[in-house]
Amino acid sequence: MRRLIAFFAVSVVVLALTALGVWQVQRLMWKTALIETVNARVHRAPQPLVAGPGGWPAFTPANDEYRRVTLSGHFRHDKETQVYALTDLGAGYWVMTPLETAGGTVIINRGYVPTELRAPETRAQGQVPGEVQVTGLVRMSQDKGWLFSQPNDPAKDQWFLRDVAQIARARGVSTPNWFIDAEAATVSGGWPRGGLTVVRFTNNHLVYALTWFTLAAGLAGGSLWLVRRGRKAEKK
Repeated sequence: MRRLIAFFAVSVVVLALTALGVWQVQRLMWKTALIETVNARVHRAPQPLVAGPGGWPAFTPANDEYRRVTLSGHFRHDKETQVYALTDLGAGYWVMTPLETAGGTVIINRGYVPTELRAPETRAQGQVPGEVQVTGLVRMSQDKGWLFSQPNDPAKDQWFLRDVAQIARARGVSTPNWFIDAEAATVSGGWPRGGLTVVRFTNNHLVYALTWFTLAAGLAGGSLWLVRRGRKAEKK
């Protein structure tokens, strides 16, 4: 009876480990396809972004995130929002600025500024007047952050998430539920600095799959070895 129970328990664990390995293989296929798709979008020539009769396109993460686009308009620097950021250049802020175009308003992440340049008056040269052309990547509104990240506090003008809807309400503008990460461009004074979009995806699913399959094979092999050893001992 004990052997039967042990055989059943080992079988369940081996099947569970194998299922985890298969799931990681599926995740590997999905992640590989995602990386290929995003890389193709990022390196494609930018497409003009214009609002149609029904307004701005209803972009979705699966079909449009990281799509490279270009558009023209006037920055509303008076409605700028600084969102806390951790970048390769250090801690600081993203400069989120509404861009008024002929078809409507879109929020542009103009780029990063260090903490000491958070206030617009400290980088007045970079507050570009007149019509500008922006090229960048479509990004989805960030209404959820990482574990332990702080929520936005519009009343105190403290921003930790690039939540487009929340920012638009606070600034009194109407925008789609996505924004544009501006590419690197020459800006008077050097700030804000665009082109810092992170387009890197960890892809450790093959390692995870091999780990689960190895554990399953090891448990199955070890159990079989113990069974055979037990049988040999009984025959003596």
